[in-house]
Amino acid sequence: MRRLDRETVDRIAAGEVVTRPARVVVELVENALDAGADRIEIEVVGDGTDRIRVVDDGEGMSAEEAALAVERHTTSKLPDGNLSTVDTLGFRGEALASIADVANVTLTTNDGGARGTQVQVTEDGEATVDSAGRGRGTTVEVTDLFHNRPARKESLAAPATEFERISDRVATYALLRPGVAIALDHDGRRVFATPGSGAFVDAALSVYGREVARESTTLDAEASVEVGDRTAPVSVRGLLAYPSVTRAGTEHTRIAVNGRPVSVPVLRRAVERGYGSLLPGDRHPVTTLLVSLPPWVVDQNVHPTKETVALRAADTVADAVETAVSDALATADLRRSADVAMDLEAALDPVESEPSLLGDATFVGRFRDLYLLCEADGELLVIDQHAAHERINYERLRAAMESEGVPSATLDPPATLSLSPGEVAAVEAHADALARLGFDCEPFGGGTVRVRAVPAPLGRVADPDTLESTLAALRDGETAERRDELLADLACHPSLKAGDELDDDEATALIERLGACEQPFACPHGRPTVLAIDEAHLARGFERHPNRR
Repeated sequence: MRRLDRETVDRIAAGEVVTRPARVVVELVENALDAGADRIEIEVVGDGTDRIRVVDDGEGMSAEEAALAVERHTTSKLPDGNLSTVDTLGFRGEALASIADVANVTLTTNDGGARGTQVQVTEDGEATVDSAGRGRGTTVEVTDLFHNRPARKESLAAPATEFERISDRVATYALLRPGVAIALDHDGRRVFATPGSGAFVDAALSVYGREVARESTTLDAEASVEVGDRTAPVSVRGLLAYPSVTRAGTEHTRIAVNGRPVSVPVLRRAVERGYGSLLPGDRHPVTTLLVSLPPWVVDQNVHPTKETVALRAADTVADAVETAVSDALATADLRRSADVAMDLEAALDPVESEPSLLGDATFVGRFRDLYLLCEADGELLVIDQHAAHERINYERLRAAMESEGVPSATLDPPATLSLSPGEVAAVEAHADALARLGFDCEPFGGGTVRVRAVPAPLGRVADPDTLESTLAALRDGETAERRDELLADLACHPSLKAGDELDDDEATALIERLGACEQPFACPHGRPTVLAIDEAHLARGFERHPNRR
C-alpha cells in the first residue's frame, strides 16, 4: 500500500464520487476480488444507506496498510505507476476515502498475522486504529451513508429500486467470476449465492435459475487479431443462453474485458450479430462473456467510474467475439419445446353494438397460415392475422386498464419463474403497477418469482417473457407512454402467430372484431394490419383492360 505520486494522480480520470449505494457495493466487491478472495459475502439493509457490509477471505492488510488505505490516492494496485499495464479492477486509490467522505466506515482486516486491525472513520473524518480479532481477510462496514449529503440522499430512488441496482451489479460479478463464491443478503434474507465452482453454468443456476442453466451452452475460443503493426491474442470464454431464453432489455448481455465488467456497445452488438437470425427482432440474449486481451490493447482509464473501456482496433476485436459466439451456437442443440397459449376464444366473441369498418368484407381464403384474404368493394384485402389479433387484444387491455384495471385470472398451480436478482427486486419495487396490469406475483427465494395470477384478457402465458418484458419496461420509468408500450407488449405475446390455423368461422370472426376496433388498420406497434389491392392493379399485372372481364 502506497501513496500515488502527483504525476500519476493527474493522469487518472478523476472524479470518484459516490452517488448511490450501488457504487459503494461495487467498490468494495472490486477491492475484495483484487485481494484474491475466494468468498465474498455482501449484506445490505434497506436501500443501503443504513448499512452495507462486505466480508471477504482475501489476503488482507497489515496495520500500516489499513491506516493508509482510507487516505485518498493510496493503492497497492499500481506498483510501477504505469496505467497502460493495469490488470486490477481498482487502481485510482480513491474508493475507501470517497466512501468515508459520505459515510461512517469501519475497516477490519488481517493479512494472516496473530491479530487483526480495525480502522474507524467517523463523521468528522478522523480515523482511529486499534487491534481487532479477525482471521485473514477484510470486512468493511458502511453505515449512515450520505448523512452529511442530504441533497444526495433525497435524490435516491425508492428503496426497492436502489436495492435492485445493487443486486444487478452483484449478479454481474457473480456471473463473470464463477470461481468466486459470492452471496448477497438483503434485510436478513438470502437473495442468491454462487458456489464458486468455476463453472459458468453453476453461477447461472444460482443467479437465474434452472431455465437459463439448462437452456445454455458454454464457449471457450482463442483467436489472434491485428492491432496496428502488432498481433494480439484474444480469448473469449463464457456462457450463452439459447435463443429460446431471451430478454426484453440488453442488460443481460454481461461482458467483462480483462476481468472488468464494462459497457462496450461494439462488443454487445458483436454478440447479437453472433446470434444472427436466431433472435427475434425485439429480443436480446442472456450471455456472460469474459474477453481477455493484452493490457496494451485496453485503456482502462477513460471513465471516472470505470464503467467502460476503450479498445484499440475495437472492430477487429468485435469480429473475433462475433465469430466465437456464432461458432458456439452452430454446434449447440437449439431445439425449442414450449406450449403456446392463445386467448383466441375471447378475441372472437361476437361483435355486439359496435359497427365494423370491415363488415362488408367477405372472407375468401388464406395464404401461408398467416394472411387472411377478403373481398370488399372491388378490392382484395390481405390481413395479417397476428397484427390483427394484437390490435384486438391491445384495445381490450386498454379499455380494462382505463376502467378498473386489467382483471386477473388465477393460475392453479401458480407458475414459478426464474429471474435475475434485479428483476426479482423490481417485482417488489413495482408491485402496485404490476397489480394494475393484472399480475399477482411475489419473490419466492433463490432467484425465483411465484406468479399466482396473470392478466385475464390474455389467458395463461406459458413462458416468462410477458412478466419479464413488463418488468423491463417498468424499470425504465412508469409514464402514460410507457403504459401503452406495456399494454402493446402484453397484447403481443399471446396473439396468433404464423402457422396458427383458423377455420373459416374463426377467420370471419377475427375480421369482424378487427373492424370494430378504434384503430383497426395498425397494430399497437405501428405495423399495418390490412393491405388493399384494387382490381385495376391486378388487371395491369395481367395486362387485362380494367373494364373487361
